[in-house]
Amino acid sequence: MAEESGLDLVEIVPDANPPVSKIIDYGKFRYDQTKREKESKKARHVIKVKEIKIKPNIGENDFNTKLRHARKFLGEGNKVKLTCFFRGREMAHTDIGRNLLQKMCDELSDIASAEGPLKRMGRFIHVVVAPVSKKK
Repeated sequence: MAEESGLDLVEIVPDANPPVSKIIDYGKFRYDQTKREKESKKARHVIKVKEIKIKPNIGENDFNTKLRHARKFLGEGNKVKLTCFFRGREMAHTDIGRNLLQKMCDELSDIASAEGPLKRMGRFIHVVVAPVSKKK
């Protein structure tokens, strides 16, 4: 029947019992399928984790700049990893870095929430903040 009408016999659902087949133009079928896949990719938003690094002796204006960047990333729907890293003698004063990260989390509390407590790993203290869902 497919050859008589000049079309192709295409197996649509091979896993079904019995398998589903249609008599259609195969080129058009492939075109529609790729078009549907592209549309589904457009609708999907991939959440990325952006990282912002600070030092314990950061200036006030630099802190505010980093805070603005974090707000921008969170506004785009991405998660932000806030990291404070220490060099040399700064390791003796990790409480300063911990206070800075806590201050940054508090400043971002209106649009984001921390996913966990502040964690220290070697020369770094970090925390991941995620945007608060807009549904609430």
